[in-house]
Amino acid sequence: VQLQESGPGLVKPSQTLSLTCTVSGRDITAKDYYWMWIRQPPGKGLEWIGYIADSGSTYYSPSLKSRTSISRDTSKNQFTLQLNAVTPEDTAIYFCVARAYWGQGTQVTVSS
Repeated sequence: VQLQESGPGLVKPSQTLSLTCTVSGRDITAKDYYWMWIRQPPGKGLEWIGYIADSGSTYYSPSLKSRTSISRDTSKNQFTLQLNAVTPEDTAIYFCVARAYWGQGTQVTVSS
């Protein structure tokens, strides 16, 4: 299974961060897979953001739930993270993850 993040590396404060994870080697509707987003702010540990399950159901971190949406495009075998109303505190490396499989990560900086 391979995962690859894509999206803008710079987002302005108050705007929406949108990242896409393209998956190969496994259908994102495969049973018992949870397709996750995780981030790591500079100098800090990993923070779990949320997931979309094989069924399409979603679950988000309580601390980010009000600003987060994860969706999928099964025709493209992709899933997407949207994080609204970003602030500089959302600056981080963002990873898409499934089981032991990690994307390489993509740096997102929130700055005007």
